[in-house]
Amino acid sequence: MKTLVKTIAAAALIAVSTFAMATEGPGSKTAKTNVNLSTADFALTHYVAVTTEGESAGVEQLFAEDFSQKIQAAGLKSNSRGEVVKSLKKQKGEKLNCTVSTDILEESADYMVARVTLKFEDFTKTDLVTLVRDGKEWKVSKSINSYK
Repeated sequence: MKTLVKTIAAAALIAVSTFAMATEGPGSKTAKTNVNLSTADFALTHYVAVTTEGESAGVEQLFAEDFSQKIQAAGLKSNSRGEVVKSLKKQKGEKLNCTVSTDILEESADYMVARVTLKFEDFTKTDLVTLVRDGKEWKVSKSINSYK
C-alpha cells in the first residue's frame, strides 16, 4: 500500500512539474530578454544589430522614453519611440544588405554621439545617434537620418 501511495505521489509531482514547465516555457510571452546596455559601446553595438541585422531582443529596453527619430529626405519626417519600436519588431530576422561603419563623434561620462553609416548598392544612409546614460544603462535618445 505504501508503494502505491508513493507511486501516485510521484506521478502527480511529475504531472504538476510538466504543466508548470509548459506554461513557463521558452515561448512564454511574458518573458522579456534583457540586453547588456551597461556601456555606451554595448548600446551602440546593439542599436546597429537591431537596425541592420533584425535583432529583436531588448528593443524596448534600448530606446529612451523620450526617444525621437528625424528623417531628412525630400521632406522632414519625425517618428516617435512607439513607431520606431513597432517598425523594428516587424523587421525581426531581416538583415540589410549593406556595409556598416560607426564613428564616435563625441563621448563623455553621460552621453555619446555616434555616426552610423550604412552603404547600400545605390545609396548611403547616415544615422547620427545620441546615447545617454539612464541610471545604470545606456539608451538611444535621438536618431537623425539622412540619405545620399
